[in-house]
Amino acid sequence: MPRLLGVDIPGDKRIEASLPYIYGIGPTTAKRILEQAHVNPEVRAKDLSSEQINQIIQAITASGLPIEGDLRREIQGNLKRLQAINCYRGIRHRRGLPVRGQRTSTNARTRKGPRKTVGVQRAKDGK
Repeated sequence: MPRLLGVDIPGDKRIEASLPYIYGIGPTTAKRILEQAHVNPEVRAKDLSSEQINQIIQAITASGLPIEGDLRREIQGNLKRLQAINCYRGIRHRRGLPVRGQRTSTNARTRKGPRKTVGVQRAKDGK
C-alpha cells in the first residue's frame, strides 16, 4: 500500500483511481496530475517505482492545491468566519440546519438528525 503525502492509497487499484483517496484531489485533478508527472494512469499503485511516486508528489506540490490538513483547516476557517459575522449561512451552520435554501418542513433529515417525537404524555391513572 503506497503512501503519498501522509495518506495510504489502495495498491490494488489503478493510480488514477487511487489518487482521489487524498482529500482535495478528485478524478479530474488526478488525471491532470498524472499527465504532469508523465505517469501512465493504467498502472496499479503498488507497481509504481519510487521515482514515479516522487514525480507524482512533485506534481501535486507544484500545482499549489491545498490538500488534506491544509484544506480541512481552510474549510473550517471559512465556517468559523461565517458563524462569527452572524450571517444567514453562519446561523444555519450553527443550528445544524440546511444552508442552501432547502425545505425543512419535511425531509432535511441528513442535516437535522433523527426525528425527536414530540407527543402528549398520558396520565398513569386514566386511559
